Amino acid sequence: MEVWALEAYGAAYCLQELLTTKSDDVLGRIKVYESIVMGQNIPEPEFPKALKF
Repeated sequence: MEVWALEAYGAAYCLQELLTTKSDDVLGRIKVYESIVMGQNIPEPEFPKALKF
């Protein structure tokens, strides 16, 4: 629901930053790199640790 509210407000760049793989996410970067090299679909990004409760 919060994502929808931000989208309606026009905060697309904020959403992109929250919902994509980050440069400091070492495991996420490895997964993305391996999937690109193997020709597979890129996995969905995980939520940043700051957003996990």
